[in-house]
Parts: sequence; C-alpha cells; structure tokens
Amino acid sequence: MSLKSFFEPSSVAVIGASREPGKLGHEVFKNIIDAGYKGKIYPINPKAPDVLGVKCYPSIKDVPEEVELAVIIVPARFVPSVISDCGGKGVKAAVVISGGFGETGPAGAELERQLVEAARKAGIRVVGPNCQGVNSTSAGLCASWPLVKTKGPISVISQSGTVLAAIACWAEEEKVGVDKIVALGNKCDVDETELLDYFSNEPTTKVIALYIEGVRDGRKFFRVARAAAEKKPIVVLKSGKTAKGAKAVASHTRSLAGKDAIFDSVFKQVGIQRASSVEELYDFCKAFAGLPTPSGNNVAIITSSGGSGILALDASEELGMNVPDLPAEVRERLKEKLPPECILRNPLDLTGSATAQMYDETLNILNESGEIDAFVVIVGDPMPGISEVISKHVSRGRTIVPVMLGGGKAEAEEKTKLANAGIPLYSDPIRGVRALAACVRRAQWLASSNKFGNV
Repeated sequence: MSLKSFFEPSSVAVIGASREPGKLGHEVFKNIIDAGYKGKIYPINPKAPDVLGVKCYPSIKDVPEEVELAVIIVPARFVPSVISDCGGKGVKAAVVISGGFGETGPAGAELERQLVEAARKAGIRVVGPNCQGVNSTSAGLCASWPLVKTKGPISVISQSGTVLAAIACWAEEEKVGVDKIVALGNKCDVDETELLDYFSNEPTTKVIALYIEGVRDGRKFFRVARAAAEKKPIVVLKSGKTAKGAKAVASHTRSLAGKDAIFDSVFKQVGIQRASSVEELYDFCKAFAGLPTPSGNNVAIITSSGGSGILALDASEELGMNVPDLPAEVRERLKEKLPPECILRNPLDLTGSATAQMYDETLNILNESGEIDAFVVIVGDPMPGISEVISKHVSRGRTIVPVMLGGGKAEAEEKTKLANAGIPLYSDPIRGVRALAACVRRAQWLASSNKFGNV
C-alpha cells in the first residue's frame, strides 16, 4: 500500500481526543484543526459529547462514514484492540503516538507484537508507536506538535520527536518551511527506508533530512538511498557513534545502532551528506533548499569583517575547498572600483567602509573572471540594500552563502528580505562554510556518479 494515506488522507479520526487543554489528545486534535485541514475529522472519546465543538464518537466503529487515517493517543494496553476496530472500519493507516511498548521492556514488547499482529491482519500501515506524529503542510495535517504550518521544500524523517520539532520550528521561523515530517518512534512497521523512497518521488519535497539511530535492513537502505540521492539531496544525522551511545539507542527506540564506521562509509558511497549536530542538519538542508548547485570548489570570501573572513578561510581549507589567490588582472579591476583601504586578497576585505554597492561591484568582477564557483558573503555591519545585491546575483545562478552578524535593526530588515526571497542565511561564517561544503560534496558526488555510473 502507498504511504499516501499518512499525508493526504480524506478523513482523520483522533482516537483519544481530549477536551482538556495540555493533554496530548487535545493538543494534537487542536493542531489538526488550526493547521487548516480540509478533510473530515472525527474525535473519538467515549466520555465527551464533543471536542472543540466537533461531534465526538464513543468508538471509531460508531463513525458513520469512512475513515482513512487514525491517530491513536490512548494507553498502550488498549492500542491492539483499537487497531482491530480500525481494521473493521476500513482504516488504511494509523499513527500510534502512545508510548509504553518495546522501549519499556518485555511487557511493552509483547504489546507491540500484538499491535503489529492486529495491524497486519487488518491491512493497516503503522507509523510509531512511541512517536510524535506526522505533519503534512500541503494537506494542512499537523497530527503532531508543536503546530507548524509554513509550507516548504524540506521533508524530515526522525526517530526523535524533539529533533523533528527543532528542524520544523527553525524552518518556520526563517520562512524556509517544511513539506512532510514523520516521527518514526519504534518503527514497528513503516521505517526510514520506505519513507526515503516515498519522499524521493514527492514533487513537493526538494531535500530530505533524516535523524536515525539504526536501520532495519542495511542492504535495502543502501539501494534505496543511492537511488534517492540521485534525485534530490539527503542529509543524515546518525547517533549511536560510541559504545555507550549505541547502548542508549537500544533503550530509546529499540534500534540497533551498528558500527558507525560502516554507516559513515555507506553514506559517502551513496551520496548522503552527514551532519554532526541538529543545527548542522538544518543548516545543510536549507542550503540545499535555496542555493544553486556550485559548479566547483573554488570559493571567494567577501567580507567587511577581517576576523570573520579568516574564520571562513580556515573552515574552507579544513573542508577541502579551494580559496584561490586573485589573479593580478582581477586585483587591478577591483582596485579601480574599490577604495584604497580594501584588502584585495581572498578573503577580500572591504573593511568597515563597505557598502552594498561595493559588494555588488566585487561580485560582478569576480563573476566575470570565471575563476570562482561559489561565494561566501559576510556582512558584519548594518548595510541597507545588501539583500537586493545578493538576490540579484543568486537569480543569475550564482552560488552565494550570505552570513550576517552584528548588524542590528538594519540586519534584521535585510534578513527578512532574504528569507522572503528564499535565500538561506547564516549567522556564523563557519556554519555557512560547512553548509556550502556539503553542497560542493554533493555536486562532486553527482559528477562522479554520472561519470562512472551506478556501482
């Protein structure tokens, strides 16, 4: 069965919907309404006549119409029988938010086995249990928390609800937005590999982010990930790198972390970009979502802050990118256009007298030289108009990573303009360079993959 019922259902039942604010059954039901879901929604609660003004039913069996998706938030001991009831109603998919299953020990593992048995007998696909739900912004279906509504190009698959929520909230705050997000929890049925394959074929998903603790079938993951990476960028944050971390993974979601070196090798082979933190996972995703693909690894750093330029230089060198010296003829052209205090090297320091026009002149000259593949543009002072300059050059297909820090109110205004233009912005030169390096690595992998074919 397709996973479409999780993301584009015609109707949803929230089993365990509550009238009491603060309870998950209330918050999830309210988020589905507040996200603008247009399908039919049925709260299920035997003790309430309605929830938030929507008629309540004692059981899903009492709903008079068909239900495509069930969101289940009841104590674990009741979930297997609820799944059976859903099967009798013809439900196609279920998100089990409830915890108390395999992550808790033998008794919970037995409940999870019963859940799976009931779901298979009923022909129902399951996300979870012990998860933070799903969100599909295109359908207005936030069967999760917190409420995130901003549509965007990033889809997230995560075994941690908190990691998922962080990415979604940052993307909303910066107007990047998300497409679909799924918290896997114990992944008793639907797993990261199946979702990766599904998202790779979703036209509204431009980049896929994963937080994983382990995979069920390594060979299948390898095969699916490589095919998916040829279609769109994939970024992974993998935990359980150490022996103690792997042990913690087992107690969190009962996953097998496996040897980290093997995962690292597989990620590189299949073209997955590996992030080292939640922050970096997001940084890489928004770069892939908003930057033109660089054609090579020659980088020019243009800055109004000498120290920040050096930080960017160090990061570029450490990550294997080339920061070439500027040819004499390029320096001569720059000398004609820029004030004498500017330092005409790479990094090119426009100093504290920098203006948006000076950045524009510099980008024009460096672009025309044909020596540079990507730019890190660091703005360290209030600078009206810089967003228009950056947007103009990005619209011409230039790969530009903007970094802004210390610009006060003017910076805030320029940041908003860049966000509205869909251009990713960074507040730290090192974070910006690392995101650019991920884009460069992907471009190199694609070139290698096309050259040598699938291996």
